[in-house]
Amino acid sequence: MANDRPGKRCSVKVLVFGASLRRDSLNVRLAATAAEVIRAKGGTADLASMLDFDCPSFDQDLEGPGQPLPLGAERLRDRLVASDAFVIAAPEYNASMSGALKNIIDWGSRFKPQPFNGRQGFLMSASPSMAGGNRGLWALRIPLEHLGARVYPDMYSLAQAHQAFGPDGNIADAALRKRFESTLDCFLDFVEASTHYPAMKKQWVEFLGERTTPETDRVEDSAAEAA
Repeated sequence: MANDRPGKRCSVKVLVFGASLRRDSLNVRLAATAAEVIRAKGGTADLASMLDFDCPSFDQDLEGPGQPLPLGAERLRDRLVASDAFVIAAPEYNASMSGALKNIIDWGSRFKPQPFNGRQGFLMSASPSMAGGNRGLWALRIPLEHLGARVYPDMYSLAQAHQAFGPDGNIADAALRKRFESTLDCFLDFVEASTHYPAMKKQWVEFLGERTTPETDRVEDSAAEAA
């Protein structure tokens, strides 16, 4: 059952950001709305900007021995590690995710331990289109789930988003707003349970070759201990 009583939830911290570099992006506005809902439901929201995580185009030549990874990637890693979960409001570019978002995911994956592994994620989108950017979210699930993130089955796509926000910045339509809030509330319940009452241990394996070698394999455990 969803917890509608602010302040009664166990501590849950969520990194939230709109995955667009445009200042007045509809997805940035949706991310800000999500952060408000998370706080109202008793969680802690760390609202970030894509500019916080800006990185050069991924290039393995930039991660040689003794070379630190880009500062934007370090910021993403640090804020993921400091959170129990993440929420991304992602724009749809040509029926997929934006290149800027895929780029920071690629850079973030280079850290050891890998920060997406075992972390809960919720995906949402906003678009002027009737599909609300939903196709891009299906593309986004693939790299995140490959990296071991536990992406919540339900996603939220706000269609005709250029007309959807009221003067207060919230979703104007009562039915759409209720669905948005209830879906986030259920996600927070799930994060709370996995954070405070874990009962399983998950292993992430990246296998890139026909034979097991240190160059092609990565294996990381995310241990879950009873609280």
